[in-house]
Amino acid sequence: MAIELSIAKGTCYSLFAYEVAQAIDLDVAERRLVANAERQTIKQKRRAPAYFEYRPAPLRVVRPGTVRTHAGYRTIPTVEIVLYDFGAVSVSYATPIEGPLNGLPALADELWGNERLLADSRRQVDELLKSLGDAAVRPQIGDVVEDYALFHIEAFSASCDAATLWAEHAQTVARILRASPQPLSQQEVTDATALRLSFGPNDAAIIDTDATVLFDPEGEDVRTVLEFANTQLLEMRYLDQQLDDTLEGAYDTLLGRPSRLWTARRGAPDLLRLGRLQVDAAILFEQVTNALKLVGEQYLARIYALTSRRFHLSEWDAAISRKLQTIDGIYGKMVDRAATRRMEILEWIIIVLIAVSLVLSVLTLTPH
Repeated sequence: MAIELSIAKGTCYSLFAYEVAQAIDLDVAERRLVANAERQTIKQKRRAPAYFEYRPAPLRVVRPGTVRTHAGYRTIPTVEIVLYDFGAVSVSYATPIEGPLNGLPALADELWGNERLLADSRRQVDELLKSLGDAAVRPQIGDVVEDYALFHIEAFSASCDAATLWAEHAQTVARILRASPQPLSQQEVTDATALRLSFGPNDAAIIDTDATVLFDPEGEDVRTVLEFANTQLLEMRYLDQQLDDTLEGAYDTLLGRPSRLWTARRGAPDLLRLGRLQVDAAILFEQVTNALKLVGEQYLARIYALTSRRFHLSEWDAAISRKLQTIDGIYGKMVDRAATRRMEILEWIIIVLIAVSLVLSVLTLTPH
């Protein structure tokens, strides 16, 4: 029988990522929110190169919040919001966790898709957006939201090796990761705990699709990377949705054929809109994929790689790249069609001018 583990110190972070603007001027935002704002860096407590960093550094804001109770655990009365220059924000609620490890599945179950936290996070984002003013370029809160839970255990009451979590307590850990109040099958347990990483014998990160169990006396650097990856997934989903809508509209425009030559100019606004969306999407894609520089076989880079694998970021990347190429092809065809129509109009103008010239010549030569 496995010895029951009891958490001496830990925190559960509930994360909600939103798309709020085309871009955010973080310098202007910092001046507007100077009272409770600071630039976020990855506080590296392990070996990492100096250039393992954000470009530019996000802005972290602490705002007052409401104490809420979930499965007997109470949140702290503050909310953290991280602003990224590519127009996304991440809202974080912290809930101190102490007591038996087997009490966390109930907490995970209540936090999963929690409507109260979701509504409050959207309210926090809306209030923040009003405070940002013109620091947010083309502000608009997107419909897509990406939530994630991080169960950060800093210490157990008794000495515990990290391997114990996926050896003797795999069922409990899997139920936390999958937010399941009921026991899971062995296949589900194996899948939930498959992606894990340790830097030393007394720390571990077990990463799943909707949650991570982190056993680490420090761990703030891991939390920062996980929060960014969740925000990156949000941006990928948002961008994919925007590209789908753009493709649908572009196909309709391309397949539509004006019945008269003089209606050709009606396609100009569609062409301009498609070109702007194409540029905006390409810039956002570049910003999101290059905001965090990860180099070498370092621990945090491996954490990010495992998280990317769980989130299927490479598949999102490939799908978005393919859609951008498709839009580029459609844009080229629309430009060619517009050019062809302009040439047809010019040819008809020339024909009309020649005809008018001939008629005038005949009228001039005809005796009165």
